[in-house]
Amino acid sequence: MRRQGVYITAAAAFAGVLAMVIAGLAGGALREQVISGLADAGPLTRWGLPVSRFIMEAGGTLTVGVLLGAAVLLPSTRGVLDPQAVRYLRGASWIAAVWAAGAAATLIFTVSDILGVPAGQVVGGSELSSYVGQLPQGTALMFVVLLAALVALLARTAATPGSAAGLLVVALIAILPPPLTGHSSSSPNHELAISALAMHVVALAPWVGGLLLLVWHAAHRGDHLGVAAQRFSRMALWCYIAVGVSGAANVVSRLPDPTLLYTTDYGRLVLVKVGLFTVLGIFGYFHRERTLPALMAHNPKGYARPAVSRTPWAFTRLAGAEVILMAATLGVAVALARTAPPASTADEDPVTGMLGFPLPPPITIGRLVTLWRPDLFFAVLVLVLGGLYAGGVVRLRRRGDTWPIGRTISWAAGLVTIVGVTMTGVATYSPVLFSTHMIQHMTLSMLSPILLVLGAPVTLALRALKPAAIRGDRGPREWLTIILHSRALRFIGHPATATVIFIVSTYAVYFTPLFGYLMRAHVGHLVMLMHFLASGGLFFWVLIGVDPTPRKLPYIAKMLLLFVTMPFHAFFGIALMEIGTPIAAGWYNALHRTWGSSILSDQHTGGGIAWGFGEIPTFIVLVAMVFQWYADDRRLARRLERQADRSEAAQADTELSDYNDYLASLDRRPKE
Repeated sequence: MRRQGVYITAAAAFAGVLAMVIAGLAGGALREQVISGLADAGPLTRWGLPVSRFIMEAGGTLTVGVLLGAAVLLPSTRGVLDPQAVRYLRGASWIAAVWAAGAAATLIFTVSDILGVPAGQVVGGSELSSYVGQLPQGTALMFVVLLAALVALLARTAATPGSAAGLLVVALIAILPPPLTGHSSSSPNHELAISALAMHVVALAPWVGGLLLLVWHAAHRGDHLGVAAQRFSRMALWCYIAVGVSGAANVVSRLPDPTLLYTTDYGRLVLVKVGLFTVLGIFGYFHRERTLPALMAHNPKGYARPAVSRTPWAFTRLAGAEVILMAATLGVAVALARTAPPASTADEDPVTGMLGFPLPPPITIGRLVTLWRPDLFFAVLVLVLGGLYAGGVVRLRRRGDTWPIGRTISWAAGLVTIVGVTMTGVATYSPVLFSTHMIQHMTLSMLSPILLVLGAPVTLALRALKPAAIRGDRGPREWLTIILHSRALRFIGHPATATVIFIVSTYAVYFTPLFGYLMRAHVGHLVMLMHFLASGGLFFWVLIGVDPTPRKLPYIAKMLLLFVTMPFHAFFGIALMEIGTPIAAGWYNALHRTWGSSILSDQHTGGGIAWGFGEIPTFIVLVAMVFQWYADDRRLARRLERQADRSEAAQADTELSDYNDYLASLDRRPKE
């Protein structure tokens, strides 16, 4: 059985390289003609770049899969990893080292390919440091090298589920930069392309890597195979859906004309990848319908070592074939990344290249409502948050428990406000007008968080989630509890820390060059908006959150904190109205907007919006705080009444007992 794992791994590597070579030759990435008079990096770079990129992507995927198995798939016991999980962590250290080496080689070959010089000259020259410091692709690859090396070092000593989960998060972050700085950043609709590719990579890595680990685990007859297979099956279904949705969105962003699917090399490779993806879905269906039920029927508890039978081998055989097919799909994906998508036939002006869409017409109320621009990232975010919350409420209702309807309405209203400023005309005009951006900022940081924290999502999750099936293991409920009691959250959730983050970050974004830098890239814009939402959620969670907090403040202190904080936002708005130089002038001047007020006048309008917007959340928070204070006082009064009743009953029982003892003593006296 152990040899089967080695054979499957070798076959998967061979299939991946073979598919990459065939797809590279078919798509033209590996059969580029050397034009006389133009610099050529040579065959070493031409072949070494896709191979090193395949090693980098395979290494990252395997590292994520092994860490996923150690932290999530295999059960732990009272905060201690299973011995097999510890061995997998040590294996992840070596795989991450190969990942870092592959990323370093990719960096060298990329510079060689761009400059048209042999790779040996790049290693010994100064071009490498210049490329890393000046181009996003170089910075991204160096970022991968550093994080992969960090995972390789820390995985050698990690031994707890928390440390394994932390390394898993670092690995997932490390796989994102290279694809986000590739073709997607130059796509005509780069907003959709970047969001789709980020979702694609984050969903694909645990799916592919996790399955390979599961095959290796089954081939070596490891313990807890049933539990690991069940957990992976649930995760793989959602990963498959995410990969399909993001892949379709990515194709739409790069191939707006369906005929390009069969008339271009890029489109034909996309069709091959779609076919392989469909076959992978069929494999997954057979897993869920046949091998997994057979495995659990043979081993009902799932965590004991399975007996010798054909069931583990049947599972390994099917999963191994799926891994080989996944490796081939990964090889096609690497070749696809090296194949340039068809150039747009439309004349793209520089403004469209900056925004990802043409400059909108003059702003009106009607266009704010009708010029919708759906964003895949926020669409998925809202659907996931809404779906999880609705699932939790339904589970409570089916169990016979109740959940306040007001909390559900508040949560839904918070999601609606997010949609209202990230997918409507507000999102369309936000990168063009500072005043519209300020509406988006104020809503995400001072309105949406209030409604979301009043929905009490953490309390709902703690009530709806079931404890781990295996005693001492960590399921979703246990992980949530650990996070709530962690030192990091106690520090971040401290009222002083939350207030400083809420206030200082706003000034830091707009009164430093950071705002202009974030506006130049869609990823930076997403990070900025998510920071507004998270910092606002943290602050209002401390003030009016229904969910448990690390430090509970009395209501007087909460009111004082609110009245101390809100003037800082008023001062921020006044400062924007008084400042005499435009913020991010380079960005707004490059848009060449010919309608509306001037850049500085629009900025002053944005300052007025920031100054006046603070009244709305202050009023909502005060109303919520008064109701919460009143409800707490009523609960306290009822508790004191119950204690008083119990005390009176106990006193009455004591008096009755004393009286009975007195009567008994009289009865015991000698009669005269």
